[in-house]
Amino acid sequence: MTGWPDPRFLDLTGAEAPIVQAPMAGASGVALAVAAMRGGAVGSLPCAMLTPIQVIVQSAEVRAEADGPLNLNFFCHTLAPAPDDSPWRKLLTPFYEEEGVEPGTPPPPLRRPFDAAMAEAVEAVRPEIVSFHFGLPDAGVLARVRASGALVFGNATSPDEMRWLTDAGVDAIVLQGAEAGGHAGWFLDGHRPAPLAELLRVDVPIPKIAAGGVADAAGMAAAFSAGASAVQIGTAYLASPESLASAPHRALIGTATDTVFTNLFSGGIARGFRNRLIDAIGPVNDAAPPFPHASAALAPLRMAAEADGRGDYSPLWAGAGAARVRPEPAEALTRRLAAESLALLETA
Repeated sequence: MTGWPDPRFLDLTGAEAPIVQAPMAGASGVALAVAAMRGGAVGSLPCAMLTPIQVIVQSAEVRAEADGPLNLNFFCHTLAPAPDDSPWRKLLTPFYEEEGVEPGTPPPPLRRPFDAAMAEAVEAVRPEIVSFHFGLPDAGVLARVRASGALVFGNATSPDEMRWLTDAGVDAIVLQGAEAGGHAGWFLDGHRPAPLAELLRVDVPIPKIAAGGVADAAGMAAAFSAGASAVQIGTAYLASPESLASAPHRALIGTATDTVFTNLFSGGIARGFRNRLIDAIGPVNDAAPPFPHASAALAPLRMAAEADGRGDYSPLWAGAGAARVRPEPAEALTRRLAAESLALLETA
């Protein structure tokens, strides 16, 4: 397609459409990346909860089914030792009793920071793009990523983070507005959510990828008109048949259910749908252990509820545009959003 206000993202990545399918751990995987790439977007694999071998295998599966730029996404947080979570378990005790479960069930895999083993996986895969959440990894492993030939994308939630990433030499920045679903990737000065429109006003010399509440063609066109070179779309893909979203998660998409910032499910601040746990103890609670350790004590509750078809204790990540989303195959969704937003821009 031609006619985009800022073609730098397309020139940089070789994508057909200026869309990045958001990496959403637990809700996206090989099938969604393949469908998005077939629609002309950058396909993404969320890798923070994968092993290096899984990264290599899933990347090969994508490559066997689709051409185009592939993005591997990793986290760069500092993984602290497991804390004393007894206050958290005490708060959850009434829920354990009501659900008839015992604490101590083996927790799900922790989100792990990017390290040398993952750098080796990147070297094996040689993806077109590697993106990072929570800043950037240590210089040594980052140099290995660059040497593999991959473009490096950073994630910013504030103007200061945008400037920091620019100074660090990233090739493009995902501007994660406060409207975005999932974990807020802040890494400087605490979590100070800024609206996407505010971030788009910040001048940096590299392509800006708008994320947060972009769920339809009008939102895309508005982002491009405000200076974006591309958009990153997550919530709009959740309702597609290729997503891994659970039935309770899907049931909330397209409804008026609120999305809020919460720390209950991992210990990190993230935006998602309200559910029973949030309604019972509030979206943010100081008893929750720091990221990513809060999920351990929730594991038996989540397992019991999900087995019963409930999302009462599950992270149901979604952005502020969730009410506007309707089910649609991911390839068709990608092509439609690109065509409709381009048409809006051309008639503006």
